[in-house]
Amino acid sequence: MLGTIVTASAAALAGPAAGLLGYRQLKRTSYANLLRITTPHGIDESGFVRIGGIDQWVSVRGDDRRNPVILELHGGPGASNHVFVPRTRAWERHFTIVRWDMRGADRTFAHNGPDGQGEFTLARLHRDALELTHHVRTRLGVDKVLLVANSFGTVLGLRLARSHPELYSAYVGTDQNINAGGRETSAYHALLERLEKAGKRKELAAVTAMGPDKSAWTVEQWSAYNKLVITSDPLSYDTMKTVVIRSLWFSPQHTLGGLRAYLKGMTFSERLAPEAVTIDEWREGTSLPLPFFVFQGASDVLTPPRPARRFFDDVVAPVKDFSLIEDASHFAGFRHPDRFLDLMLTKVRPAITHEPARR
Repeated sequence: MLGTIVTASAAALAGPAAGLLGYRQLKRTSYANLLRITTPHGIDESGFVRIGGIDQWVSVRGDDRRNPVILELHGGPGASNHVFVPRTRAWERHFTIVRWDMRGADRTFAHNGPDGQGEFTLARLHRDALELTHHVRTRLGVDKVLLVANSFGTVLGLRLARSHPELYSAYVGTDQNINAGGRETSAYHALLERLEKAGKRKELAAVTAMGPDKSAWTVEQWSAYNKLVITSDPLSYDTMKTVVIRSLWFSPQHTLGGLRAYLKGMTFSERLAPEAVTIDEWREGTSLPLPFFVFQGASDVLTPPRPARRFFDDVVAPVKDFSLIEDASHFAGFRHPDRFLDLMLTKVRPAITHEPARR
């Protein structure tokens, strides 16, 4: 749910590009140094893997390959998590993290081009994820991997956890999407209230005319709605500027051309939205035979915590936990990576390793 929001905020990149390219390079160099892995049992690999008939970009990083293996499922759609690696560097001391640019995202999109992404559906992404899971299990010699999904990636993550629990040690969702077959409208009505309070009559009229049924929206309406949700909420908009845009601009892994491709990939991937909003998570199933965790921003206006909590309460799982991250809206794990790591070490890792909680 990120593409148009970031593109609309890209003016934040234009200012620095005019006079601060030198500063950008200094920051990128500093981050590149931060990302170096030199530990004896460390791993730092990246490259294209043939998945689902096309080359897809996969990286594997961690200070100790004996740690539990995480498969990250990024949001957007089309918004690779590779730009956030400097912010989440500390996670790699405790976990080996597999980051994947799905078809339509970042380097996978840039490498294959818009006409080379192949079938572009949620079902295809599900099959890709399973293929990647098997690749990771073989490459790293593990029986199971830990699913950590954020934002749009949680739609795919829940389906993987339901369909193949034997492959995953646990599911962790953050910025957890809860699609309820059109019944969940709390974020929509909260937006109407904010727009009315702010006196944004034009925007209020546009959103009112769209109606609360997201399945009836065009891709353009979906994008416009997400932009208004983020920009109408001060905490969300601050996170977009200080976390997301800064992570893009200073990414040591992206040239300026790479950033343009990143944004184009997100715009391309927005076509997945109409399919995703028709999902009913309750109908797809609330029985998950693996540990289940949701760590949600307490003030998330895009994927509010209340629907996530309602779904969590209905889930039957051998172990489960719901935790709020305070002073966080969407992108909670990236705004407060230290708090997210604390939850991973005190709640998730003990459940999958049977070790005492670590810090």
